[in-house]
Amino acid sequence: MHRGSEQEKEFMRVIREHERIIYKVTSFYVSEDQPIGDLYQEVVINLWRAYPNFRGESKISTWIYRIALNTCVTFFRRSKNKPQYVDITMDVPDIPDNSDDIKTLYKLINRLGKIERALVLLYLDDKPYKEIAEITGLTPTNVATKLGRIKEKLRKMSNE
Repeated sequence: MHRGSEQEKEFMRVIREHERIIYKVTSFYVSEDQPIGDLYQEVVINLWRAYPNFRGESKISTWIYRIALNTCVTFFRRSKNKPQYVDITMDVPDIPDNSDDIKTLYKLINRLGKIERALVLLYLDDKPYKEIAEITGLTPTNVATKLGRIKEKLRKMSNE
């Protein structure tokens, strides 16, 4: 399928404007066997394939989150690689280096399952439950319930 240069330019503009979202999501799913560049590229390819079908029924950032999260989960399911836990505190912007509590929190988050990490990522990005539901395909009530359980799980993990 040939796409016009205007569509390509618009797509590249969207990617540049939202590359932080793509980077943030992929950094939660990297492993030693799968560098972030491979996963980032897979997300961009899937965004490109889906771009002509984006109808604007949701915010572009919501659509990008959905494609990125689905790509990451599918990528690891397909390759059957279990991601190693990585310390992402150095990769996450706006976290002071001297904040031991934040570093500990991110280490605990890395111990969560893929879907739990996705929910926490969106929650920490100040997404409302309704938007998290749109991105993940869950109901807002289910998002609230799961986040409550995840918070409790993180509290228990921090006391271990």
